[in-house]
Amino acid sequence: MSFSLGIIGIGQFGTHFAELFSAHPDIDAVYAVDSVPERIDALEARGLTFAGRFETVEELLASDVDAVAIFTQRWTHGRIAIQALQAGKHVYSAVPMAIEEEEIRGICAEVERTGLVYMMGETSQYNAAVVLARRLHREKVFGEVFYAEGDYVHDMDLGFYDAYKYSGGEAWKSTASYPPMLYPTHAVGGVLGVLEDRHAVSVSCIGRPDTRGDGVFDKEVSMFGNDVSNAFALFEMDNGGAFRTNELRRVGYPSHKRESRFRFFGEESSFEETIDVTYWHDKRDVLEVTELIRTEGTMSLDDPRLADVSPTLRDAFVAGAARSHHQARLPQEFQGMPNGHEGAHHFLVDDFARAVSARTQPVVNAWRAARYTLPGIIAHRSMQENGARLEIPDLGDCPLPVQDLDAQQEPLDLAALRGAVEDASA
Repeated sequence: MSFSLGIIGIGQFGTHFAELFSAHPDIDAVYAVDSVPERIDALEARGLTFAGRFETVEELLASDVDAVAIFTQRWTHGRIAIQALQAGKHVYSAVPMAIEEEEIRGICAEVERTGLVYMMGETSQYNAAVVLARRLHREKVFGEVFYAEGDYVHDMDLGFYDAYKYSGGEAWKSTASYPPMLYPTHAVGGVLGVLEDRHAVSVSCIGRPDTRGDGVFDKEVSMFGNDVSNAFALFEMDNGGAFRTNELRRVGYPSHKRESRFRFFGEESSFEETIDVTYWHDKRDVLEVTELIRTEGTMSLDDPRLADVSPTLRDAFVAGAARSHHQARLPQEFQGMPNGHEGAHHFLVDDFARAVSARTQPVVNAWRAARYTLPGIIAHRSMQENGARLEIPDLGDCPLPVQDLDAQQEPLDLAALRGAVEDASA
């Protein structure tokens, strides 16, 4: 069953995703609203036709549009999602889900009450390395995973200044100080996107105050009262193991090439990702699996559609699917279309569209999104309390039917993996 969608926020991400939502066969009409309507004009001038536009979010929520996709400032997502659910709309939300525990609980409560679809568009869920590691974990080749690492390593100098200026206007410095652990889902979601049977139960976090002195991470300027640019968290898992995440905004690292990276250590085998090479290995053998997660560009970095995106951020908006992805599940209409974030964008849009059409919850539903987001909120609180170890509430599993489209993918066993790698290196 097809449905209509209203996009809230036609910025750098909203613009990119508008093309994909418009192309999906389950979505019959796409609308737009933005506080800067010239951005909608610019997108239509490039050939994308909207079914209509709204002056305000409230006007959109009062309409008969079936669903909304939220691409506003990151601290506004939770509030708008709750309003949309209360208005009877299905919700797709960019990350993070929210920045307050109460908002997260409110979203879960509204989804359970209404049965509406909620999805958080966490790109790490379909990061090519995460997809491959998840397939391995589903085949139980790791054994019990007792330790993992997930980093979101993105230096402010590599595009973030430009992005905050684009979205924040004259007051951009007050928002560019956004606390690192309140944007935790790329790192936490990548870890728990593989360890689907695990969740975090406690955390200790420390943060390093910024030393650049350019007025960005300045408590007197920051709307968040935040002066920390790099934060480091150690999470306890419900199986007694642990995982560590880093949120780094001041770091000498080519984050435009690989901003997220992951490692998993199990009792039987392990998985390690670096910038250029990725390995699966056990107690005897080391197997390079780089070719299975390699992605190619889906558009030129000089494409006019990327004109508003900093050159150092454009790699994230072009990377296509890899051999590890379940590409056969995607609609034919997506063939040749721009992708991004290690091939994730196509899968995120497809997950949401097909969940709404089938009236089931997607994989990154409200309860999974809570497990990806709430640990960061508690980690931020721990950082403010000098690294105190704090318990992380768990809202449990989704109580509604969930549609996992990747469950249809052919299982990947060790023999198949070895053969695929041998073929790739031949």
